[in-house]
Amino acid sequence: MGFERDGPGLLLRDIAGGGDAQVRAAVQVLATLGADVLLLTGFDHDHGLAALDAFRAELARAGLSYPYRFALNPNTGVPTGLDIDGNGRLAEARDAQGWGRFPGAGGMAILSRLPVLDGQARDFSTFLWADLPAALLPPDMTPQDRASQRLSTTAHWDVPLLLPSGEALHLLAWHATPPVFDGPQDRNGRRNHDEAAFWLAYLDGHLPAAPPDRFVLLGDANLDPVRGDGRPAALLSLLAHRGLTDPLGAQPTVDYGPPLGALRLDYLLPSARLAVTASGILRPDTADPATAAALAAASRHWPIWIDLSG
Repeated sequence: MGFERDGPGLLLRDIAGGGDAQVRAAVQVLATLGADVLLLTGFDHDHGLAALDAFRAELARAGLSYPYRFALNPNTGVPTGLDIDGNGRLAEARDAQGWGRFPGAGGMAILSRLPVLDGQARDFSTFLWADLPAALLPPDMTPQDRASQRLSTTAHWDVPLLLPSGEALHLLAWHATPPVFDGPQDRNGRRNHDEAAFWLAYLDGHLPAAPPDRFVLLGDANLDPVRGDGRPAALLSLLAHRGLTDPLGAQPTVDYGPPLGALRLDYLLPSARLAVTASGILRPDTADPATAAALAAASRHWPIWIDLSG
């Protein structure tokens, strides 16, 4: 969604003020989408979820009610106390667990019409990068860095929702670092790869926590599997995983314009036992003029969606 602001409290100010063009556009887009469950990425986190609740209220005024919400502290902006980028200065945005000007910058949130089983949610955001099997750690990573650097740039969550049948549907959500903006050691490219590789390890039972049976893997991988910079091996393995389906295929989800153009960065990958009855991307070139204008004002990323049964 891209609701990051330059400092804490500014997103709440923009939502509550009622005059922010991006907020109005996002509400219009999401009202058009009408989803039962939303994952918002790039949404600034605050301790009391005040900004998220204010945004829920705006959606409710547009006729879209989400009685349940879920959000935890992300890694973005969390100080490490280390000089991660090696420039001789501490406490900068690039020295945080995940790039961020302040703790909570650009977090994630879930809004849902289905009850969220908060007590059963798993937050893997403190999982150390060095603990991932076969991690692609940078060769210049110090022992101190290895002992403190978390894998998740933003977060990795397993959040169960209660279906009307009484069964649980798990959302496996993440928002990875862009695989660029680093140096010759390719720290961000390696980390981006391993943020996707975490889900491979989870689904294949190579981590202490057992994976769920019914789930949707979703989020912003910040990586196109065939175009642009990055190390796509783990993402390609996810797309080909026997336990997942890829109903949206190779369609782009964002258009940065020249020279990058249209890329596929966002993913909805339901488990193979779930039946997908419909799927799509709300794109400016296929939407009505009013929705197209709202999409352009809301975010560079386009909403992707699936309908499920079974």
